[in-house]
Amino acid sequence: MRIIIVGGVAGGMSCAARARRLDEQADIIVLERGAHVSFANCGLPYFVGGEIDDPSALLVQTPASLRAALALDVRPGNEVIAVDAAARTVTVRSSEGLEQIEYDALVLSPGASAFVPPIPGVDSPRMRTLRTVEDAIALREKVDAGARRAVVLGAGFIGIEAAEALAAQGLEVSVVEMATQPLPPVEPELAWLVSEELRALGIDLHVGVAATSIEQDADVDTVVLADGTRLAADLIVLSVGVRPDTAVFEAAGVACERGAMVVDDHGRTSVPGIWAVGDATLSVDPITGSRRPVALAGPANRAGRLVADDILRPDLARAVPRPAGTAIVRVGSLTAALTGANRVALDSSGTAYRTLHLHANQHAGYFPGASQIHLVVHIAPESGRLLGAQAVGVEGVDKRIDVLATAIRAGMTVEDLIDLDLAYSPPYGQAKDAVNLVGMVGANVRNGTLSLWYADELDDILDSALILDVRRHDEWVTGHLPGALHIPHTELRERIGEVREQAAGRPVRVMCASGVRSAIAHRVVAQAGMPSASLSGGILTLRAALGARAADVLEDERVSERV
Repeated sequence: MRIIIVGGVAGGMSCAARARRLDEQADIIVLERGAHVSFANCGLPYFVGGEIDDPSALLVQTPASLRAALALDVRPGNEVIAVDAAARTVTVRSSEGLEQIEYDALVLSPGASAFVPPIPGVDSPRMRTLRTVEDAIALREKVDAGARRAVVLGAGFIGIEAAEALAAQGLEVSVVEMATQPLPPVEPELAWLVSEELRALGIDLHVGVAATSIEQDADVDTVVLADGTRLAADLIVLSVGVRPDTAVFEAAGVACERGAMVVDDHGRTSVPGIWAVGDATLSVDPITGSRRPVALAGPANRAGRLVADDILRPDLARAVPRPAGTAIVRVGSLTAALTGANRVALDSSGTAYRTLHLHANQHAGYFPGASQIHLVVHIAPESGRLLGAQAVGVEGVDKRIDVLATAIRAGMTVEDLIDLDLAYSPPYGQAKDAVNLVGMVGANVRNGTLSLWYADELDDILDSALILDVRRHDEWVTGHLPGALHIPHTELRERIGEVREQAAGRPVRVMCASGVRSAIAHRVVAQAGMPSASLSGGILTLRAALGARAADVLEDERVSERV
């Protein structure tokens, strides 16, 4: 059997390696149009930033090593320009000319190409993407040659990694993002923490605005934004998105949707004998059922392995899992991670959900170095099923998101999280781990013990309810909502009459720093016969949700004292 794999790196090479392990006699050919068939594309920003010093460290395997270890025929610099599905041949262009190669099974792993916006000057020689080893080397050379100013177009995961890398090399970095926040898939109240960290790194952040042109000059380019801002740039990183690279295969009859190849649960395309994996395929969201490409290395690797199984032992092959889109990124001292669906996806699909905000310590509070993990978790109100989770923090984010991603994959409910037996020792966690606490809060919400109100309801709450702030006085003076009644939670039982009098029949909306004390106070108020709810995530979440507006909305008594 001859298996031809178009495209290497994650999906293609995992398929080739698995196929060889299953069939020592198969003729396996990998056709890669680029110079490198197996490289660490996720490591590229860290080479630009100097944390990885040797570019050869980015090369995971070479054609020679793959031939020696797995007897694979790997051909870099070979571009497939046509597929004849009826004849089962591919036409390949290389430095030696055109060649037709027959196949018994064809696996397509072409990946995606960078989207290039149609703006004047986008062909500048100072412009680079960051998708190949050559891109990373070119950017590093510009840095080493004395580049001082960089503009990154796009604040997605790669754009943020590129910005951090360039800032670490001492460049003045500006980031431009059309969305209203960096990392658009991240919930706004967490993205604000990322914005603040980027500014702390000295990165100039421009959100809610697009680049309209690039003015090229002999010495420097100028990136012109829609709001009139002009940014000087010695180098420009383009990271505004990708498009599946599928035109050749769509022309051959492979069904595509919005440019991505449609595959079944085993990676089979609409054309017999052709499979597809990776960034250029449509995946079904396991939460919302929506269909979208998932440009992540993990799902591509797993799909490649399973496609090889389907080709060579179909009776035993498992279905390709539907990826939840679990992803993680470092931003300065912070880590941001997500899994499952966010609010935008849930709203678009009409999926009902409730949101939980927590600010749990990553390890025991009494152990030195404790810091908060800021968690946002979405659950189904009827079933309690976990729908999505996101986290930002200094430490421990990766562990909690991985546990929650596993729970989502297992179809667990929020109550199930209470019972997870997670590793505990003071340097590593708490006896009630952050994940266990998600379960406890979610269970309380679902069984009615805890009612929540949210930061996006603030304007209505200010008009219709009594806000009860139960923080200590030293916390209260650092910023509080106008018209709020301040009673520390330890004094509430003795002063509940004040709450009743001030409420005057209105509902009571309780708040504290993170939602822990306000949950206790909510139970006191509710059992005193008054309608009550606790602010989800407390003022920590409220400040982040308000973002730059917080200074205008919150009253800071320290300012009054200084005046």
